[in-house]
Amino acid sequence: MSGSPARGAAVRGGPLGLRKTWAELMAGRVKKQKYNPEREQKLKDSALQLLRYHQNMNDLLLEVEDPQCKKLCLSKLIDRDSASAYSDRSSSFISSAFRDQASALGVPVGILSARVFAHSVQQVCMEPSHPVLLSSEQRKKLSSLLEVSQHLLARNMFSRLTFCQELWKAQNSLLLEAVWCLHMHNVVSLQELLQNHPDTKAMTMWLFRNLCILCEQMEASCPSSDATKAMLSGFVQLLVSRGFQESSDPRPVEPEKMPQVAADVLQRMLTFALDTLDADPQVTSASQTVRGWFSVYSGHVCCGMTAGDSLKRFFSHTLTQILTHKAVLKVSDAIQMQKEWSFAKTCHLLTTLYCRVFVTLGPEESVGRLREVLETQEVNWQHVLSSLSTLVVCFPEAQHMVKDWVACLMARAFESYHLDSMVTAFLIVRQATLEGPFVFPSYADWFKESFGSSLGYHSCSKKALVFLFKFLSDLVPWEPARYMQVHIFHPPLVPSKYHSLLTDYISLAKTRLADLKVSLENMGLYENLSSSGDIAEPKSQAIQDVEKALVVFEQTGKVPMAVMEASIFRRSYYLSHFLPALLTPRVLPEVPDSRVTFIETLKRADKIPSSLYDAYRQACATAEEKQPEDATSGKRTEPNCAEQPLGLLTAALEELRALMTDPTQYDVISAQVAVVSERLNAVLGHSNDDGSLRRAKIQLSILTPTLRTQDQEVVDLLLTAFCQNQMAASSFVPPERQSPWAVLFVRTLCGHVLFPAVLTRLCQLLHHQGPSLSVPHVLGLAALAVHLGESKSILPEVDPGVLASAGSLCVPEFLNSLLTFRTRESLLFCMKFCTAAISYCLCKFSAQPLAALHSCLSPGLIKRFQFIMLRVFSEARAPCPPEHTASISWRPLYLPSADWQSAAHSLWRWSSFQELLKEKEFYLTYRDWVQLELEIQPEVDVLSDTDRHDFHQWAIYEHFFPAPSALGGCDGDLEAACTVLVSELMDFYQSSRSYNHSQDSDLVLGGRTGNEDILLRLQEMAVDLELDQGSSVSYGCSTSQTHILFRVFKSRLQALASGDSMATSLRRQRELLLCKRLLLRLPPSVLMGSPQARQPVSPNCEEFFSLVNSELRNFCCHGSVLTCDITIHFFRGLLNVCFRSQDPALVANLILTECQTKCPMILTSALFWWSSLEPVLCSRWKCHQNTLPRELQRLQEAREFASNFHSDSAPPAPSPAWISAAALHFATREVSKGNVKTHLNRLDGERKELLLSLLFFSLMSLLSPYLTQQDTAEYLKAMDICAEVLMCLERRKVSWLVLFQLTETDAELGHLLHLAPDQHTKLLPLAFYSLLSYFSKDAIIKEETFLYVAVDMYLKLMQLFVDGETRTVLPQASKSLKFQGHSLLQGSPVQLITEARIFLLQLIPQCPKQSLSNMTELLAGRGDYDPEMSNALLQRQQAGPSFDLYQEPHLF
Repeated sequence: MSGSPARGAAVRGGPLGLRKTWAELMAGRVKKQKYNPEREQKLKDSALQLLRYHQNMNDLLLEVEDPQCKKLCLSKLIDRDSASAYSDRSSSFISSAFRDQASALGVPVGILSARVFAHSVQQVCMEPSHPVLLSSEQRKKLSSLLEVSQHLLARNMFSRLTFCQELWKAQNSLLLEAVWCLHMHNVVSLQELLQNHPDTKAMTMWLFRNLCILCEQMEASCPSSDATKAMLSGFVQLLVSRGFQESSDPRPVEPEKMPQVAADVLQRMLTFALDTLDADPQVTSASQTVRGWFSVYSGHVCCGMTAGDSLKRFFSHTLTQILTHKAVLKVSDAIQMQKEWSFAKTCHLLTTLYCRVFVTLGPEESVGRLREVLETQEVNWQHVLSSLSTLVVCFPEAQHMVKDWVACLMARAFESYHLDSMVTAFLIVRQATLEGPFVFPSYADWFKESFGSSLGYHSCSKKALVFLFKFLSDLVPWEPARYMQVHIFHPPLVPSKYHSLLTDYISLAKTRLADLKVSLENMGLYENLSSSGDIAEPKSQAIQDVEKALVVFEQTGKVPMAVMEASIFRRSYYLSHFLPALLTPRVLPEVPDSRVTFIETLKRADKIPSSLYDAYRQACATAEEKQPEDATSGKRTEPNCAEQPLGLLTAALEELRALMTDPTQYDVISAQVAVVSERLNAVLGHSNDDGSLRRAKIQLSILTPTLRTQDQEVVDLLLTAFCQNQMAASSFVPPERQSPWAVLFVRTLCGHVLFPAVLTRLCQLLHHQGPSLSVPHVLGLAALAVHLGESKSILPEVDPGVLASAGSLCVPEFLNSLLTFRTRESLLFCMKFCTAAISYCLCKFSAQPLAALHSCLSPGLIKRFQFIMLRVFSEARAPCPPEHTASISWRPLYLPSADWQSAAHSLWRWSSFQELLKEKEFYLTYRDWVQLELEIQPEVDVLSDTDRHDFHQWAIYEHFFPAPSALGGCDGDLEAACTVLVSELMDFYQSSRSYNHSQDSDLVLGGRTGNEDILLRLQEMAVDLELDQGSSVSYGCSTSQTHILFRVFKSRLQALASGDSMATSLRRQRELLLCKRLLLRLPPSVLMGSPQARQPVSPNCEEFFSLVNSELRNFCCHGSVLTCDITIHFFRGLLNVCFRSQDPALVANLILTECQTKCPMILTSALFWWSSLEPVLCSRWKCHQNTLPRELQRLQEAREFASNFHSDSAPPAPSPAWISAAALHFATREVSKGNVKTHLNRLDGERKELLLSLLFFSLMSLLSPYLTQQDTAEYLKAMDICAEVLMCLERRKVSWLVLFQLTETDAELGHLLHLAPDQHTKLLPLAFYSLLSYFSKDAIIKEETFLYVAVDMYLKLMQLFVDGETRTVLPQASKSLKFQGHSLLQGSPVQLITEARIFLLQLIPQCPKQSLSNMTELLAGRGDYDPEMSNALLQRQQAGPSFDLYQEPHLF
C-alpha cells in the first residue's frame, strides 16, 4: 500500500530512476505552494479516489503506525498533540475505506472491520518475546490499533461478537496482555471474550496456563510489574464476580458457560498452589507462581469488587477447598503429627493464605465454616489444624469462639456418645494448646477442668465413664507420651466403684510409655507439650525445672505448687533429679540470693533431707575454700546459655525487622513472630505452656530491681528489637495502617515466664534510667506501654512493694507509677514518654471511639501529661480553640531532631485529645494535682521558686478552687481545698513517693521529703480559714465548731482498723505522729479552734482536747505528759489568742481552767517542760502585761513547791492537789535514787488528795520502763518512790486501794485516768503485785476491801497474760522482793502470777469473813480463770472462823 502511490509520484514528478517517498513529495509541495483550503479539499478527494483502485486494509492499518506517515493526517492516530483537523481527515479516511471495501465485498462494515482488526491483533502478537506479555514495540502497534477500533466503535462500524470469534481462532498465538489491553480500552471486555469462546475446556486450560505464567511473572523483577499486578487483579475480579454471583432469577434456566469456567479456573489455580506446597515449598518457578496467586487474596486486589457477597462466597469456597484438599490423612495420623503443624512450623505461604481468607470472612464466619466442613465432609487434617493455629494466633477474638466450639463438641459427644465430636474436640484443643497459654489454656489445665471434678463431662453416668476411657484407650497406640503423662498425673475424677476403669487405662498407658522408653517418674515438673523434639533427659529436664521454679519463686515469693506436689506425689524424681540439680555446690554469695532463699524455704518446710542439705553445705564450704576470690561475687551461678539458640533468636528478630519495610504484610509478619516465639522458647530452655505464672501476682522491687544476666540479655534483645521495628514500621506507614505486628510481638512477651523479667527491665529503664534513654527507645517503649495496656485483661497484676499504697496494680498503672518527675530531667523524660504514648495510641486507634481507648491508656498517664503541660507551659493554662485536624502526625516524633515541646503542644491543641479530656476518667482533679505536685523536688525543679509560686497560685486559686466538683474542682469551698491538702500530705509522707524514702527510713515531715511549697500553701489556707471564721464571729454568723484539720484527723483515725494488735497500734501511732507534725507546721492558733460567738470572745479548744484525750494521750512520753513541741505549740497559740483579745489575762485563765476539767494532761505537760516553757511565756507576756495570769502563776507556784519540797521553807502546795502532786512527782524523778527518801520526808504533812495523786503518778512511772523495756534504774527509782508514798499512806491510815478501782465517774480522782495512757492503766494489776513486798500484813488484813481488790487485780492479771499483754518482767532486777519467804519478779509473767497466787491462797484464810461479802459477784464469769482460787474463796465465804487452807497449795 505504501509503495504504489509513491512509485507513481516518482514517475510523474521527476527524472527516471529518482524515487521520492510520499512524505517527501508532500513536504516539497508544502514549501513551494501556499496553503489553500480549496486545493486541500480537492487534493483529499483525489487521494481517496486513487486509493480505492488498490487498497489492502491490513496493510493500511499497519502502515498507519509507520513513523514515516506521521506527517499525514493519519498520524493523529499516534500523535495526540496534532491539530484536530488531522483527526477529522483520518476518521473520514478510515471510515470511508471500510465502507467502500465492505460495499465491494457485500458484507456488513462491522464484520469486515472486526475480521481485519482480529487479524491485525494476531499479527501484533506474532513472534512474542514473552509467553503472556507484549514487548514495547508490540505495545505501540497494539495501541494504534486500539485507537482505530475505538473510532470505529464510536461510529457503530465494529462487531464485537465477530471480533471475539475471529480472535479465538488463533488463541495459541494470542498473548494475555493483548486481551487485557482490549479490555482496558473498552474494545471488548474480558467477559465478552471468555463468553464467546467456542470450546469451554480449551478456554479454561488456556486461561489457567496463562494465569500461572502471569503469577510467576509477578514475582520476577520486571519493569511492567504494576501492569502485571493490574492484569491479574482484573482477571481475578472478573472470575470471582462471574463465578460466584448469586442468581436473581429463581426460574430454571440453562446454566451459563461463564460462571462454570470462572469457578473452574479459580479452583484449578488453588489446587495447583496447594499441590505445589505439598510437593516442594522451596523457591522454584512453581513456588513463585503460588506466591503470585496468593497475592490475589489480599484486600487491595479484591477491593475493586462491588459485589461483596460474591467475594464472601469466593473466600468461603476457598476455605472449604483448602480444608478438603487431598483428604487422605487419617485421624491417627493427625494425632501423631499435629505438633508439626503449629503456626510457627507451617509454611508461611500457607499461613499467608489462611490469614487473608480469615480477614475477609471474619473470625466468627471462619469458625462457623470450619465447623460446617468438619461435620459434613472428609477433610485434610493438616490444613484443618494448621488453619486453626493461624486463626487463634492471629485473631484473638476467635479464641473464645474456639473454646465455645470445643465445649459444644464435648457436650454433644457425651450426650449422644458421638465419637467424631470427641475426636474433633481433642484435636482442636491439642492444636490450640501448641500456641501457648495466652492463646489457649495448657492441655493439662483443660483436661483437669474438663474431667478433674464432679462437674466434668463424664460425671453423668457410668456409660459416659466407659465412653471416656474407651476413647482414651483407643488413643494410646498413636498419641505422644506427653499427653499420656498428663492423663496419668491429672486423671479424671472417678467414683470409687468405677475405679477399675481408671486403673485399667493407667496400666495401659504405662505399658505404652514403657514401650516408648519414657520414664514416668522422670517427667519434668513443667511439661512442654509444644516441644516437637524428644523428651529431655532427666538431668537436663531437672535443670530446666529448677530454673523455672526459681523464676516463679522470685516473682511470687512462694514455693511453686508444682514443687510442693512433686515432693509428695513424685518423690522419686524430686529426690533423685530435682534436688541434686537445685543443690549444685557453688560459692555462696554474701547476700543471700533467690536460690539460697529458695533452698532455705524448702529446708524449713522439711522438703530437703538433712543429710542431703548437710552435704550441700559442706560442698559449698569446700568450693569457697578452693575459690575464695569468687565468694564475694554475690551472684547466682547462671546456667550456660548456648550461643546457638540466642544467635537463632537474633537472626529471627533481624528477619522480622527486615519485614517492617512493608508492615501491612500481616500474614508474613505473623509467621515470623511465631518463629521468634519458638526461638525464644529454645533460648530460655523451657516452655510457655504453663499457666502458673500467668495466674500468679508478680512481685517486684521498684527501689532495687535486679535481673539475672541471662534474662537481662534476652529482654534487652527483645526490647531493642521492638523499638527498632517500631521505628522502621512507622517510617513507611503510620501506626493506624500497620498490621497488628506489635500486638503479636507483645503477646509473645506476655506468653512466656520471661514477662516478669520484662517488667523488671522496664522498671530499670523508666524509673531509674529514663532521662538517659534515646529518642528511639522512648518512642518504642511508649508504644510498648500502649500495647501492654491493650492486653491488660490477660496480664497478671503487679505488686510493686512500697509503691503500692492500694495493693497490687494492673500493668498499665504499674508502668504509670514508674514515671516520676522529681527533677528537671525526669520531668522532661516524663513529658516525652507521655507525648509519645498518647500520640501513638490516638493514631493507632483513631478509628475507634474514644471510650475504647480507656483500655489502652492509663488514666494516670493522661493526668501526668496534663499536669506537665499546665506546669511547664504557661500558654497551656489559657483556654485556646482546639485544632480540628484529621489526625495527629506520628512521623515528626520519630525523627532524631524531634522537637518534643512542639509535639506536646500539637497534641495538647488537637481536638481529639481535648475531647478525650472530657471523659470523667481522665479529669485532672485537684486531688490529682496535689499528689503529683508533692513529688516535685524543689531544689532541682524545672521551675524557679518564683515561677513555682505563681503556678501554685494559678492552679489553686484560679483553676481548681472555682471549678465545680463534678470537674474535679473545689466549688469555691476553702475548707474542701484545705481538706484535700491535709489528706494528701499525710498520705504522701507515709508512702514511698516521698523522694528520700527508704523502707527503713523514719518519718520526717519537713525534712525535704517532698515539695515544701505545698506546706506553705496549707499554711496560707489555714490563715484564710481563720480570718473567715473570725469575720463570721464578728458579724454574728454561725460557724462550724469543728476545725477542718481535726475533722480530717478524726476521719482518718476512724478509718484505721480497730484492734489491739501491734500492727494496728503502730499504724495508729504513725498516723498520730503525722497529725502532730502537721499541727506543728501550722499556725498555733489552729489548736485554739474557732472563737466562740459570745462576750468575752474566747477560743474553742474542744477539738484539740478531744485529740489529746482520745489519741495523743496514748502515745505520750514519760508516761503522763505530751511531747515538748506540741506543748509549747499549744501555749504559743494561747498567747496569740490572748493578745488579740481585750482582756488577755481573763482569756488565759478561762482556757487553763477549762484544761483542768477537760484536758488535764496539757497542764501536767506544762509542768514537766516548764524549764523550756517558762522563758517563752514570761518574756512574751511581759511585753503586754506586767504580771502573769492567775492560772499560769498557779503552775509556777506548783513548780516552786516541788523544787523546794525537801526544805523547811517550801511554800504550801497550791490547789488543785493533783497539779502539785504532778509537779512533786516530776521533781522527785530528777533527784538521784539515794536522795528519794530525803526529798519526800515532808509527805506526812500533805493532803490526802496530793498523796493519792502522787502515788498514781508514781505507779505510771513504775510501768513506763516495763513498757519501753528500759534499764532497771528508772524502774527501781519508781519503786522507791511508790514505797515511800505507800508507807506514808499507811502511816496516815489512808486507803490507797481506790487507785486500782478508778472510774471516770469518780468525782475526786476520776480525772487521774485522763493523765495516763490506756496501756498504763490496763497494766495496773502488774503494778499492784509488784508492790507486794511493801504491803503491811496487819494493815491489809484489817482493810476489808483489800482482798476484793487483790482478787480483782489477780483475775485481771490472768486475763492480761491470756491476751498476751504481758511481756517478760525486767530480768535485771537485783532487788529481791520477799513476802513470807517467796520472791517476786524473777524474770517472767508466769512467776509473778505464781507469786500472786501463792500470796492470795495464804491471805484468804487470814482475812475476816466480811472481806468476802462481794466475792460472788466478783467471780461471776471469771471463776474458771483459776478454779482452785475460786473454790478457796467460796469455801472461805461459807466456812467458820477456824477454817484454814492447806499450807502447801498445788500450783498449776
